[in-house]
Amino acid sequence: MERSGAFEVVRPRCAGLDLGSREHYAAAPAGLADPEVRRFGCFTQDLLDMGAWLLSLGVEDVAMEATGVYWVPVYEALSSLGLRVALVDGRAAKALPGRKTDVQDCQWIRDLHTHGLLRPCVVPDAQALELRAYWRLRRRLVEQRSEQTLLMHKALEQMNVQLHKVLSDLTGASGLAMVRAMVEDGERDPERLADLARGPVKASRQTLVKSLRGTWAPHHLFVLGDALEQYEFLGERLKEVDARLDEAMREMNGQGPEPPPPSASKGGSRRKNQPHFALEARLGEALGVDPTSIPGIDATTAMTLLTEYGKDLSRFPTEKHFASHLGLCPNNKVTGGKRKSGRTKKVSSRSATALRVAAQSLHRSQSALGAFFRRLRARLGPQKATTATAHKLAVAYYRLVVHGELYQDVGARTYESRLDEERLKALRRQAAKLGLTLVHAAPQTP
Repeated sequence: MERSGAFEVVRPRCAGLDLGSREHYAAAPAGLADPEVRRFGCFTQDLLDMGAWLLSLGVEDVAMEATGVYWVPVYEALSSLGLRVALVDGRAAKALPGRKTDVQDCQWIRDLHTHGLLRPCVVPDAQALELRAYWRLRRRLVEQRSEQTLLMHKALEQMNVQLHKVLSDLTGASGLAMVRAMVEDGERDPERLADLARGPVKASRQTLVKSLRGTWAPHHLFVLGDALEQYEFLGERLKEVDARLDEAMREMNGQGPEPPPPSASKGGSRRKNQPHFALEARLGEALGVDPTSIPGIDATTAMTLLTEYGKDLSRFPTEKHFASHLGLCPNNKVTGGKRKSGRTKKVSSRSATALRVAAQSLHRSQSALGAFFRRLRARLGPQKATTATAHKLAVAYYRLVVHGELYQDVGARTYESRLDEERLKALRRQAAKLGLTLVHAAPQTP
């Protein structure tokens, strides 16, 4: 059978864009415009003019690289005009040597997408993008609060006030009360500071009092006060972001505005960085299922998956496609009939990172996934065990959200007993091949 030398045209009316911080280049389908490449500015009217020009030429599909954040306003403007916009990975659209100019880049992207050689990136809907913005901002605020906590530790260490080594958490109720007294009230008496402890403290009172004796250098106290002020300010910002998150999730679920419900968790009391609203309940309303029923996946992990991909995962045909997109499956490279490598591909994904952290949290779990993680960690090491367990979590999440298939946890003991049965069957098969018979040995009495 003869094979054509040309690629099949999949999208005949396709345009390509090369984005920049100050100007964008658009390549129209060949033969429809003269010149076929035009330059546009980055202002809103320029983007609308670009869209109007493409529509006047009968363009239906547009492809562009995911360049920084410059693609966001272009994607939104062109999508609002009815164009099918494909955001593609820059590594997949990398031009050939000798073709590196803005004009040639947009033409190259157009040609690749015209022949179906580019795979669009996953861009969730507008509601999920709104949640993503709030959720990523919240994560940055939590990280900044952690930085201020370390600065408080440093200032106390320099004053030789060892409070942070006696209390399990300096930013708990007891620790913050003592630090406020040091900074705002000028309290220096260790006995009076120790009286501010709220609730039980593991250390004895004598140890607590000893830890509160220091040099009290003014410049270190100033740094301590600044870190405390920043920490509390970021805490207030967290509350505001949580209110926005709760409102956005209620709109996604088709619910009207109401006062935010109190924070709730399976553990009862609210943890320090836990959202100030019932996140688990909102997730259940959004997805129609409870993702936290999967061992290892808590509300924050499920929220990361929701904000990165949205509620609709049907764009991935199977769970294998979903796991491959996350970079949690082997990337087999075969050449000459031999498998050269099976290392997972490098993927920069917040969802994959969240699933890996969730997998690591199973190291002491008595679930079947916990037993699976411990078995692979002993045999292959922690890195491969984490990836394999994260793959199972991704598959379980996909099946739950797409098919409503609840995860059935059989427990660590049942998992290990089934594994022993499989090993015994394998030994019997090997013995049969050698003409031998396995015999159960009677347990030896001590």
